[in-house]
Amino acid sequence: MAIRYEQIEATALITIDRPDKLNALTLEMYRELGVAFDAARDDDAIAAVVLTGAGRAFCVGADLTESIPALASGELSISNWDGAHQKHTRLYKPVICAINGLALGGGFEIMLSTDLRIAGDQARFGLPESRVGVVPAGGTLARLARQISYARAMELLLMAQQVDAQTAMDFGLINAVVPQDEVLNTALAWARQLAAFSGDALEVIKESVHHLADMPLDAAFHAEDLYARKAFASPDAKEGIRAFADGRPAQFPSRRRTS
Repeated sequence: MAIRYEQIEATALITIDRPDKLNALTLEMYRELGVAFDAARDDDAIAAVVLTGAGRAFCVGADLTESIPALASGELSISNWDGAHQKHTRLYKPVICAINGLALGGGFEIMLSTDLRIAGDQARFGLPESRVGVVPAGGTLARLARQISYARAMELLLMAQQVDAQTAMDFGLINAVVPQDEVLNTALAWARQLAAFSGDALEVIKESVHHLADMPLDAAFHAEDLYARKAFASPDAKEGIRAFADGRPAQFPSRRRTS
């Protein structure tokens, strides 16, 4: 399989593994990536996910020899790839993207579906679709201008130019730039840190942020209160408060499933 899934402690490490093609995604790889995300979602032993690519690229998008003919003929809808793009996701565990090289086209789009993003100092980012007469519809038309400024989003979408890691950081696309050979280890370290926190709290945070973003503000405040009540009434909250009072590390019930 060209999508590798392995468990490292409480982390699911998902690797796009087609380095000879810069991790271009075949139709089957799109399906496998969606399956991998579902596996991490459904496994109580998993606290966080790290997504990366093998070799010198993160992912350069779809394998155009398969995808463009299939899409142009009407025999395939891009909605078939919703699982890989984490559209309509129910994976509320943190997903960390370890960008070890090129993140272009569909690879850029998959990166946008993740929560925390660490890039190597040699990484490059771009959306070349307009140059070949198509559009980045793997979530990017909906997501990009919600994640960064409108002007920067349109610059990336319309101009179809690559940017380097520092520029991506300046645009607000990524969280950190590290030396190329430290990308994966940094991502795994972040995942280990998250595994020490309340799993219930992290999932409520991610789910609520996803769902509240498009609500009118008054409705969002009401829904936020409901999410907060769910978190405050959880066994994790009770243990966290007791641990704080006792001056000791919390032993969250949600993490007993991952130990």
